[in-house]
Amino acid sequence: MPQTHRNRELGLLLLSFAVVGGAIALVQLGAMGGVDWSILVYAGVLAVLVLALHIALRLTAPNADPLVVPIATTLTGLGIAMIYRIDLAGDLAGWEAYSIRQIAWTGIAVAAAVTVVLTLRNYRVLFRYTYLSGLVGLVLLILPIIPGLAIEDANAAVWVSVGGIFTFQPAELAKIALAVFFAGYLVRTRESLASTGHRFLGVSWPRAREIGPLLVIWLVSLGIIVLQRDIGTSVLVFGMFVAMLYTATGRTSWVLIGLGMAAAGVVLAAQVMPYVGLRFQAWLRAFDPEVIDSVGGSYQLVQGIFGLAQGGLLGTGLGQGRPYLTPLSRSDYILPSLGEELGLVGVFAVLCLYMIFVSRGIRIGLAGQDDFGKLLATGLAFTLALQVFIMVGGVTRVIPLTGLTTPFLAAGGSSLVANWIIVALLLRVSDAVRSSPRVVIG
Repeated sequence: MPQTHRNRELGLLLLSFAVVGGAIALVQLGAMGGVDWSILVYAGVLAVLVLALHIALRLTAPNADPLVVPIATTLTGLGIAMIYRIDLAGDLAGWEAYSIRQIAWTGIAVAAAVTVVLTLRNYRVLFRYTYLSGLVGLVLLILPIIPGLAIEDANAAVWVSVGGIFTFQPAELAKIALAVFFAGYLVRTRESLASTGHRFLGVSWPRAREIGPLLVIWLVSLGIIVLQRDIGTSVLVFGMFVAMLYTATGRTSWVLIGLGMAAAGVVLAAQVMPYVGLRFQAWLRAFDPEVIDSVGGSYQLVQGIFGLAQGGLLGTGLGQGRPYLTPLSRSDYILPSLGEELGLVGVFAVLCLYMIFVSRGIRIGLAGQDDFGKLLATGLAFTLALQVFIMVGGVTRVIPLTGLTTPFLAAGGSSLVANWIIVALLLRVSDAVRSSPRVVIG
């Protein structure tokens, strides 16, 4: 069975390499009318790194899920192809090109995943560092508001600059540390959370000491909005905790309480903070000329929607659209950029890849033999799913847009490194699950 899994993964990886290489070549043919092999050589180096991860899995985790790495590779490669396409429109080359930086960060991210797979032979050791992980997560969240580290001109205080030459988004790594903390904390307290409480208005309300952590996380989430103007991270942290809480206890009342607190927090922030209120105005009145032309208005959102409309069912073709007309087309609006050139069919294919990735992660968690691994895998998978929903929903005007990155696709080194570390953790948990004779997955 392990040999079959690894052979299946190798076949899917080769297919992924072909898809990514073909996408980059089509971008060049559509935008330049010819093929430049230099970028394909860089992509080939990344393929070698991914194969190194495959070999590391063969040696140390032969039972790891065979679909996770190929899907992550395909999504990352499609993101690089689209970023490269936008670079061509701006005549960017060398280190000034965002695609070259994305390739470099992808190399670092895959190397980090290989390191985690090789060094973390037993993911259960993370349980020992539950509270340390929580402390690390909180420190990472507050780094962007520390004088000397924060980037002063940023719209939201989410970036940290080291020496003025190296920048990263600590919240991306914080979500992993907090997932470890939440998993460890809930393993220790799940019995009291699931078995105690008083019924009121048809809902089982927990005691004060059980609901206390939920209130703390809620307040931390609101604090992130207030101090950092970062709605996305606060929603992500709170949503991850509520999802893991439900997984640990199985009580629907926790979900209802969490949704109620989230709604109250959003309404309060929209009423008190002008920044949040502007986001809602840009969402509700997106096509109002007054809102489009205002500072912090809906111009980007409208341009992204027009780009998706231009793509139609099958798209304009890679390299033949004009996604660069939308501001932040490499990052926040990477999905509309892909939608314009790949069409509804292409967007549907990308969303299907995300759906399969998340379903594998949740399946790994639900089949886990220990509570910590179950909660960790489920929490990490749900976090990626929530992040995709927030970004896709934002650029399609289903919900107000917030400042997160689309996992694997969007330009951003911090996000890539964090998401590939999540890949490595899921691989480690899945190997432990599949190694158990009592559980068989797919």
